[in-house]
Amino acid sequence: MFDKMKSLWDMQKKMQELKRELDGVIFEVESRDKTVKVEMNGSQEIRGVKIQGNLADMKNSVLEAALKDTLTQALKRSHDIAADKMKSVTGLNIPGLT
Repeated sequence: MFDKMKSLWDMQKKMQELKRELDGVIFEVESRDKTVKVEMNGSQEIRGVKIQGNLADMKNSVLEAALKDTLTQALKRSHDIAADKMKSVTGLNIPGLT
């Protein structure tokens, strides 16, 4: 029983460390047309959004599509980062995180 409790405690400590690592991983993703740039961390917190160009000259639909695609790319990248870190901590390859 004590061994199981210790294992759970150790896993909890590893997961807290993983969370700290993910919080510290910062990356940027840019839209294909370079109008939108999103900065995010590995914990999927958006740290910043930059829009290049003059908003008055942009069509709403173009800006919306660029923002949606860039955020989707950033979320996918954060999932990939989390999966890699999780695999290194647990040694497990968890489906849906790769």
